[in-house]
Amino acid sequence: MAIKKFQIYFLIFFASYGMLIPTRCLGNICLPKEHIALFVFGDSLFDVGNNNYINTSFDNLANYSPYGETFFNYPNGRFSDGRVIPDFIAEYAKVIDLKTQLTYFKNVKKELRQKLGDEETTSLLARAVYLINIGSNDYSVYLSEKYTQQKYVHMVVGNLTTVIQGIHEMGGRKFGVLNQPSTGCFPVIKAVVNGTKGSCLEEYSTLAKLHNNLLVVELHKLKKQIKGFKYSYFNFFDFSFEVITNPSKYGFKEGGVACCGSGPYKGYFSCGGKRGIKDYDLCENPSEYVFFDAVHPTERANRIISQFMWSGNQSIAGPYNLKTLFED
Repeated sequence: MAIKKFQIYFLIFFASYGMLIPTRCLGNICLPKEHIALFVFGDSLFDVGNNNYINTSFDNLANYSPYGETFFNYPNGRFSDGRVIPDFIAEYAKVIDLKTQLTYFKNVKKELRQKLGDEETTSLLARAVYLINIGSNDYSVYLSEKYTQQKYVHMVVGNLTTVIQGIHEMGGRKFGVLNQPSTGCFPVIKAVVNGTKGSCLEEYSTLAKLHNNLLVVELHKLKKQIKGFKYSYFNFFDFSFEVITNPSKYGFKEGGVACCGSGPYKGYFSCGGKRGIKDYDLCENPSEYVFFDAVHPTERANRIISQFMWSGNQSIAGPYNLKTLFED
């Protein structure tokens, strides 16, 4: 059962990406040639609405109120009150979203070759930045009776590095990768496991720590093994822990309780009332909260995360930050 769920989440990750492509002319949009493309691969933290177009349950949908209502004034599939991390990265990089949804990256390459020709497509893919976030969904369905923690983590990280290698074979060279956040601090974990007893549960960040340690090793290996590979590794674990446990430092009033949901810490995943629990509470001002629902950040938290991804120093984003990758 666990492996079936794992495969489903991985396929969703690979298939449901948003493509943000700036180039000279595509359709009616024309930009200077030096603009850099941004390709986004990820789970619900990065989803800009692709869940609207896949056959899935309400657990994996965010196309209903109160999602999206702070910035867009309507639900649009983003798991937040407004914009998510890729929206801000695209803004900083001055790229244009052509709203193209394609199933596989190979089809993207084929489409680009038809529109731009071989030479310009090769150049675009090499200069592009590939933003990748994977793991949270996989670890949420982990079953210890099926796999050891180490074996499961090797599967997840192995899938991630396989995708990186596949993109590299098709011309990609520059990658932005997030490690796993401090999941033991999430409202959903504290509500379900710890009731009303207090702060972060370190033991529930074990898989995240194993993932992060292995990911560092594998990225170093890829740097040595594949030509031209450059990456930005964002230390999401330490940064998320810092923001959640010290929210006032970043201008938040609440770090450990969600804006929308029910139960202790509003940690039951009931925001919107369509996931089995109809009753839920909604805060007045999401910008005061780190979490919008039991799992996902508010738009303001996403903006702060993206700012550190974009221009953070090597202690938080190294060996390059995303700004450096785009300017390279």
